[in-house]
Amino acid sequence: MSASVPHYLIIGGGITGLSAAFYLKKGLEAAGDSPFRISVVEKSLAFGGKIHTLERDGFVIEKGPDSFLARKRPIIDLAYDLGLEHELTGTNPKAKKTFIVSGRKLHPMPPGLVLGIPTQMTPFMKTGLISPLGKLRAAMDLLKPKRMMTEDESLGHFLQRRLGTEVLERIVEPLLAGIYAGDTFKLSLKSTFPQFRAMEQKHRSLILGMMASRKQVAEETAHLPAAIRSSVFVTFKRGLQSLVNSLLEALSTVDLRPGEGVVSVRKSKGHQVEVTFEDGHVEIVEGVIVTTPTYQAAKLLTELPASSVLANIDYISVANVIMAFNREDIPFELDASGFLVPKREGYTITACTLTSAKWLHAAPAGKVLLRCYIGRAGEQSWPAWSDQELIQKARHDIQDLLGIAAEPIFAEVTRLMHSMPQYPVGHLEQLVHFRKELQAAMPNVLVTGAGFHGVGLPDCIRQGKEAAEQLAERVSKQDAGVTSAG
Repeated sequence: MSASVPHYLIIGGGITGLSAAFYLKKGLEAAGDSPFRISVVEKSLAFGGKIHTLERDGFVIEKGPDSFLARKRPIIDLAYDLGLEHELTGTNPKAKKTFIVSGRKLHPMPPGLVLGIPTQMTPFMKTGLISPLGKLRAAMDLLKPKRMMTEDESLGHFLQRRLGTEVLERIVEPLLAGIYAGDTFKLSLKSTFPQFRAMEQKHRSLILGMMASRKQVAEETAHLPAAIRSSVFVTFKRGLQSLVNSLLEALSTVDLRPGEGVVSVRKSKGHQVEVTFEDGHVEIVEGVIVTTPTYQAAKLLTELPASSVLANIDYISVANVIMAFNREDIPFELDASGFLVPKREGYTITACTLTSAKWLHAAPAGKVLLRCYIGRAGEQSWPAWSDQELIQKARHDIQDLLGIAAEPIFAEVTRLMHSMPQYPVGHLEQLVHFRKELQAAMPNVLVTGAGFHGVGLPDCIRQGKEAAEQLAERVSKQDAGVTSAG
């Protein structure tokens, strides 16, 4: 290939990087007939990042994320772009119940809770999860004035201020732990749930704001096929790996390079970028999109002082233990999607999904699949345990809470080390400073991914697409400037 062909490099082959490559290719192709080259380098030997679907004995097992929010458009749009819309599937409508552990017993989550915020007061007032005083304190949200200060605050302080400590600890925190696995008193409100603050500002009350937003959610899911429109969560019939496989197929003309690590990204001549690889070779490219975790991105950009912002973002490690059972060994009706475990309850697991009840495609007839989650902020001793110890602790908890005493048919352990970024208070402001410095030093280098603006699959896809569009736009303007000067 001619050395004059513009070369663009994407570092990181997770869902953000693959999405960036897909949309960069699409954008450059739409811009004209000029040849270009795109490479995606991934240090591991597999693409897809945390997405890993395992098919075993008729089971469809997600070792990483298992689904995504239906109302978030980027992943739905990508599914349509890839021709995967027929593969979308929603949760089992007969397993809508969710439980929360309180007093070492399962309590049904009251109807009308959205992200732990009550939108129907009568069921909330009847629940045994919250004391009468706790309910009274939560209801004060309907009367309390909105906060006038505009500075960022922690998610925990915001929820405590609006709803009180009981609702935070017993309902909201365990729900949000499944998303960030973090300490809510250290997580940025603006970076995690900016809609909460917007609701407070617009409606004065978080509860009133959440009630109003339910209509908006219905509008946001109107684009979905009718079969999955009523489902909050959606996945693919053959697992999330379908998305990765389709992306790789769509990127068949892209230079996919697994097993290659990068050690530095530096400014070269003009707008070009010098990339040094672990094996010592150097490539000069026209543009780079870095999609690695922020602690790795910081090491690539050591010549940029503001990269310390990225290095200072903490990550939490989590694990999951997946167990398969015979149906006759499960002593209860499979009419719920799972349960959540508040930190105060003292169990090892943080949640359990009744996977084959939630997703009807996940297990063969007569079999049951469960997934237990381990690890959150303040509970990071588990990495020292063996896989067998993790399985034993998960089995102990589900026996105590669900009465399952049988030996599993098989168990799968997945360790997701340093996988959950923790956005600190002031995160957005720090990123603005970092990006200004990066653009001034190396305008054709963009850094994005889960450590920036959202950890969910749709958020990562959106960020990859936005980075691709920004890079294509910058390069186009630079080319136009060169042509104009010529």
